[in-house]
Amino acid sequence: MSRCLISQAEVQSFIERCMIAVGTKPHHARSLAEVLVEGDRRGHYSHGLNRMDMYVKDIKTGICAKDGEPVIEKESAATALVDGKNLLGPVVGNFCMDLAIKKAKEVGIGWVVAHGSNHYGIAGYYAMQALKENMIGMSFTNTSPLVVPTRGKECTLGTNPISVAAPAKHGDSFVLDMATSAVALGKIELHDRRGDSIPEGWGCDPQGKLTTDPGRVLKGGGLLPIGGSEATGGYKGYGLGMMVEVFCGILAGAEYSRNVRKWKETNRVANLGQCFVAINPENFAPGFSDRMSDLLSIQRGLDPSDPDSPVLAAGDPERANMAKCEAMGGISYHLNVVNFMNECAKENCVSPLLPCDKLISN
Repeated sequence: MSRCLISQAEVQSFIERCMIAVGTKPHHARSLAEVLVEGDRRGHYSHGLNRMDMYVKDIKTGICAKDGEPVIEKESAATALVDGKNLLGPVVGNFCMDLAIKKAKEVGIGWVVAHGSNHYGIAGYYAMQALKENMIGMSFTNTSPLVVPTRGKECTLGTNPISVAAPAKHGDSFVLDMATSAVALGKIELHDRRGDSIPEGWGCDPQGKLTTDPGRVLKGGGLLPIGGSEATGGYKGYGLGMMVEVFCGILAGAEYSRNVRKWKETNRVANLGQCFVAINPENFAPGFSDRMSDLLSIQRGLDPSDPDSPVLAAGDPERANMAKCEAMGGISYHLNVVNFMNECAKENCVSPLLPCDKLISN
């Protein structure tokens, strides 16, 4: 499987050029590029360059706004309601997280929700912004309905990700960034293309029954919540997905549940709801970062069940991927993704294209 090694700067510049070519404001294009590149650098390839064409299409067709800035509709010392003005998700996300951090500096906590937003990349990107200020950060978003609730057979919830980032000593941190579905839709699609079965607990058929056939999931079925079936605790993942919906669609007055447009449909605006939180530990018990470091050390110091697989904390796999990128001097992309994005760029008269001269083995 051929892969290309491309520097972070080259990928970011390429994404910015593609977005600007279809009318995106330069600083909005930069916000998007930074989120997508960070997703790839952390190993979340499904939310990086691989998604660029979706954002290009959203701007080019006008289904996503390219002019204006987010607006604060209502606020108190610690809270705010923001109208994202149907702008790119990262533009809305950065505006809201900056506002949450500002409020947390002033009163200890900032809780900001937004309606009128769009797909914003990895949730962890926004939660991690708080780490720079030695604060706890959280970020949530609702998404297109892809998940079937426990005992149901209709998709009425999104993959509704959760991210929580907490600072420890010496730049260490806990960074949870996860969907509330058992797996991402892309994993089901990948197994279907390969003709492989999926593990039981990933998805259900149109009747809401567990299936190992990815085709049944994609054709009228749906993803299952974290935990899978009711017998294995799927109702807990279902509850977490609902919690995200409360924080996002309901609290912000955005679309929610089955009202959110279906995945990959672009016949109407998304109007996603999103939530951003910053908490200053200094407003609570002293020694937060010391205890946080101890908590992480306890887990990492455990004797592993498999000597070749040490116990990790949330964020450790991503740190390992970033270190690998740094050692290689760039980010490794599948050649097919690079070629596809270069074709997208050509259609919009963008140059230079992504380089394909540094091929590496998988």
